[in-house]
Amino acid sequence: MIISAKQLTKIYNGITVLDRVSISCSEGSIIGVLGANGAGKTTLFRILMNLVTPDEGSVEVLSKSVKPLGGIIEKPALYEYLNAHDNLKLFARIQSLNLPKEQIRASLVAVGLPVERKDAVKNFSMGMKQRLSIAIALLNNPSCLILDEPFSGLDPMGIEELRSLILKLAKENNIGILISSHIIDQLQKSCDYLYVLKEGCVVNQGVTSEIIAQNVKYYTIYAKNIQESKVLQSYHPLYNQNTAKVTLDFKEVPDLIKKLYAEGVVVTSFSPEIDMDRLFEISAQ
Repeated sequence: MIISAKQLTKIYNGITVLDRVSISCSEGSIIGVLGANGAGKTTLFRILMNLVTPDEGSVEVLSKSVKPLGGIIEKPALYEYLNAHDNLKLFARIQSLNLPKEQIRASLVAVGLPVERKDAVKNFSMGMKQRLSIAIALLNNPSCLILDEPFSGLDPMGIEELRSLILKLAKENNIGILISSHIIDQLQKSCDYLYVLKEGCVVNQGVTSEIIAQNVKYYTIYAKNIQESKVLQSYHPLYNQNTAKVTLDFKEVPDLIKKLYAEGVVVTSFSPEIDMDRLFEISAQ
């Protein structure tokens, strides 16, 4: 365990922004915090980063690193008129780090940024700025990264590139990562465990795959010859060209795919549609 927060409560001007929230993160794990804008995600992350003091509750950092936490709260804070190399050099100096040129170049390579690019950061895409911010957050070799809405404002390619980087940092570098988002698709593809925040309270939590499976409204199946399937008829499908929407228990999914394959229907995607109302109403166990 790197960080463990228990029963965090924060009140602003008589309004409870966080209400007895508990959350933890271990080495190599990716933890997601899902919630609408205003649910309390940023306040939670600010408390974890020791930028805000909770009115109640506690945060325990168990890592032995000198600076165990690194993070990006809200949008990246960069010196837009400097290039990527000089941004890293400046932030390293601010943190009393004397990094050789080779290490700065290695930091850029580690997050997938071109070392030869010399123009100002203001010309970077949002995805490149996010990766540069992560490189800065990693300067002190933290055990845990806290990323507040890191996918916000990114195009699909930028989202995939950032997701790949996050997975790499967790799996290869054994860094614990906390990510917040208001879009579940961005978290379900990355996170091992999911907390669902609603109006400052954790209303649902669990292993991400289980949370998704338990809150599926229906599945959309894609196959070129999907309408030729006889097996699918018992599920009362709704067809639209090469897709079919069906309702079934998540435990039945592997068996249905096998049956479809046996009759020559090769499924290329089997996507769940989440019942968001139910997801945000179930009480945490």
